[in-house]
Amino acid sequence: MISASELKRKSLIMVDGQPYQVLEVFFATPSARGASTMVRARVRHLLNSAVQDKNFKTSEKFDEPDVEMAGANFLYKQGGDYFFMDQSTFEMVSIPESVVGDYAGFLHEQLEVRIMRYNGSPASLELPAFVNLKVAETEPSSQHAGSAGSGTKNAKMETGLVLRVPLHIAEGETVRVNTETGEFEGRA
Repeated sequence: MISASELKRKSLIMVDGQPYQVLEVFFATPSARGASTMVRARVRHLLNSAVQDKNFKTSEKFDEPDVEMAGANFLYKQGGDYFFMDQSTFEMVSIPESVVGDYAGFLHEQLEVRIMRYNGSPASLELPAFVNLKVAETEPSSQHAGSAGSGTKNAKMETGLVLRVPLHIAEGETVRVNTETGEFEGRA
């Protein structure tokens, strides 16, 4: 059992018999005397990917859902499904686009991920903190006098993800991207 005061990002909890993953946690200390601290959590339902805000008292306790994590490598996308190779069983696993969600922009061939299964079916992906992606399209590199590396421009990655990169980054370069924030972290 996990108490609301122990919740942190990526925690898995059961609320009203449904499995959720905690995305963000905020602790609100009331100003009134005798009032208890409230925990506000942004959670994502593991089965339908719906994101919602929930409020809990710090004394509330939650069961942990029965989930299994398995390492896998991304292979390809076909139609609305993403295909992965399970690293332990070498079976191909198909995950619908609705489960992959915003992570699609970070998936490149052979990327190692972890697949979270709830009751045997894929419920979520866990990506590495950083991925290396090749710049497919961007404006030409700029060497303006006095710019000293300040300023950014849009760049489209090989996966279709668009992010802001420094002006000196050119097409064909490989950059390091933070998968949690979706931001440029440097050259790879």
